[in-house]
Parts: sequence; structure tokens; C-alpha cells
Amino acid sequence: MDRIVINGGHRLSGFVPISGAKNAALTLLPCALLTAEPLTLRNLPRLADVDSFGHLLNELGVSTAVAGAKPEDYGRVMTLTAADLASTVAPYDVVRKMRASILVLGPLVARAGEATVSLPGGCAIGNRPIDLHLKALEALGAEIELAAGYVKATAPEGGLPGGHVIFPTVSVGATENALMAAALCRGTSIIDNAAREPEISDLANCLVAMGAKIDGIGSERLVVEGQASLHGATYSVMPDRIEAGSYACAAAITGGDLVLGGAPVAEMAAMLAALAEAGVTVSEEAKGLRVCATDGLKPLTLSTAPHPGFPTDMQAQFMAMLTLASGASVLTETIFENRYMHVPELARMGADIQVRGRSAVVKGVEGLVGAQVMATDLRASMSLVLAGLAAEGRTEVSRIYHLDRGYERLEEKLRAVGADIERLSDG
Repeated sequence: MDRIVINGGHRLSGFVPISGAKNAALTLLPCALLTAEPLTLRNLPRLADVDSFGHLLNELGVSTAVAGAKPEDYGRVMTLTAADLASTVAPYDVVRKMRASILVLGPLVARAGEATVSLPGGCAIGNRPIDLHLKALEALGAEIELAAGYVKATAPEGGLPGGHVIFPTVSVGATENALMAAALCRGTSIIDNAAREPEISDLANCLVAMGAKIDGIGSERLVVEGQASLHGATYSVMPDRIEAGSYACAAAITGGDLVLGGAPVAEMAAMLAALAEAGVTVSEEAKGLRVCATDGLKPLTLSTAPHPGFPTDMQAQFMAMLTLASGASVLTETIFENRYMHVPELARMGADIQVRGRSAVVKGVEGLVGAQVMATDLRASMSLVLAGLAAEGRTEVSRIYHLDRGYERLEEKLRAVGADIERLSDG
């Protein structure tokens, strides 16, 4: 099993290219199921989750072709064609690897009239039921059955009629599933209390490029005029705001100076405001977002929230950064109930963190010390890498397959800006 070894204490400086967004890519890939024509996605990040989703689509009969990019290039151009669906069943062996697999449910039932999808897996960061996905599809006219670990959705004869989806709580994935299904409904659908994450807007814009008619993009009410069919398109995946935020924390925790090429500044407002409050200088330049930390870090009080609030996917990285702040910070996790699994690992490196229910009190320490630590989920993995970059001595992070799910060529990007980091394999 691979592991990452970091010899910490090096100040990072230089340019980091920001890749296509993982969360956007995993939402755009199932759009291929909505049309018989080719869908070409540019700036598709090279990630394990993207590969897994590609394999799932292959199982369903979608052909995938990657343009002739060099192996050392960041990102890929992939053309997906679902001229004929070979299956409407997404099996357990594929779906168990990542939770985003549930996003084939809406497109399949909307186009083929039926879909059978295994209950999904993914990071163990808390209870994330799919009931909102199922209720949304029911509101659009689907009949839902649950049996033997699978969800079966069936449309009435003639296709989904469409309807009014009202989410009791904001759900990114359920909004995405509903939006894709609504694009092929026979009538007009309304989605209220829709998630407003930038990745939702990216999905909506891709669907519009494919011929969908959607009003209210970026708002909490989406009105979708269903179409008899969608056509092919070429679309570029948005830059990854979470990756950009993670490298911003890398600059901050090492007292460094990084330019994040292509960072989606407009979608990072809450993160950038928190960085500025922590004493980090952030500024837009011609080549990207510059993040500079030379005067030490100040403590923060943060609470995660749906967009445009502070993203839950940045909580762990900010916690690692704040272990070296000059005072006590308070972080409150409101999205997932089990997203502090990185705390014991950071404590092994000398961090002073106390978890009190949904809040964590982080008392800044003089320095961190390298240790052997174990990753528990994607963003927790990155928090341990960040701590290792700043720690004195050697840090070894195991179970890094989590990192490969969400960070394209992490070690290469960090080495290019001065980190002493390498990947080792027991095999």
C-alpha cells in the first residue's frame, strides 16, 4: 500500500496549477447518460474517483475516449458516448467505491425509464442517507423500490412527467440528481431550496450547453422546462475551489508564498475571508490567486455551512493550519456529524485540539512534530499532509488512496514549490 513521506519545515514558494474540480467532474460525467450524442469534457482531473466513475459508465454502455494528452499533463479531455445503453443496473462492486455513483440514478430513469443502483459507499464521515434523492425523483414522477441493498426507480409509460421538488434541507447530491432528471421530463419542473454550490451551477451550465432549458441558475429555485431529448456538447470542468483552498492553507501553514493558477476566486469568498482574518494576505494577480503568510497566523471562529458559507470540505485543512495560530480557534461542523476523525492523528503530531460535540477547540502550539499518521477520509488526508509540511522531522501518512480520490498529482505539485515529499510503495 502506498504512503507519503514528508520531511517538514520547508517554506513553500512558487506556482501551483489548480486542476479541474473533482466535485464538478463527478456531476458532469453522468450527463453523458442523458443523450445519445457525444459529450466531451475538458479539464477533467486525473483522479481515482473520475476513473471509477468512468468504469461505472462503461458498465452501463457508455464508451469513453481520452484525447492524446501526455501522461505528465494535468487534466484530460474525455469524450463520452451513450448511443445505446447496455444496462440500467449500477452494481455494488462499482458503486461501493464512491458515493457519487448515486448520480446515475436520475439520468438513467429519465432517459431509459428505469434504473437500479446499489446503495453507495464513499468516505466514512457520517450518516449521508439518500432519502432526499429518492423523494426528489418521486416528486418528478418516479416510482421507487428498495430491496436487497439496491434502489430501483421506474418512470411511468411515456417518461417522467416532472413536478415540484421541495427540499426540506439543502442537499448538493439530491439537487444534482433532480436537475439531471428534470432536464428530460415531459413537463416543467421546479426545484425549491436547491443547493447553490458552484458545482451545481457548473452542472446546470453544462446541461444548457446540451440543450436543456433552466432558469434560476445559482439561486435556490431552479425552473427546468423538460426536453424530449438533449444533444451532445463540449464543456470544460470548472477549477477546483477545494484544491485551491487546500494549497492556500499549505502556503499559510508553512509561512509561504504561492500563486494558485486558475483558482476560482469568485467561488472562494468564504475561504478567502477566513484566510484574511487569520492574517494571510490574499490577492488576485495576472497568473492567479496569490497567498502569502509572513507574519504568523491568528485564531479564528468558523462554522461550516452550505454555499455561500464556509465549506465543510475545507474544515479539516483549516484545522491543521490553525494548530499553529497564536491563540485558540473554534471550529463548528454543521454538515456532517463525524468529520473530526483527523483530530487524533493531528494530536499525535503535537496539536492541542478538544472536540466538544459538533465543535472543536484548537489551541495554537509553538510547533508540530512529525509522526506516523493514518488518513481516514479525503479531506482529513490533506489536513495530515499540511501538518506534515510544517512539522519538524519526518511525517509518514498511510492509506493515501483517499488523497488519490481528490488531489491530482499532489506530491508533484508540492515538490515543485519546495516541499520535501515523496510517495513510497510497500510493493
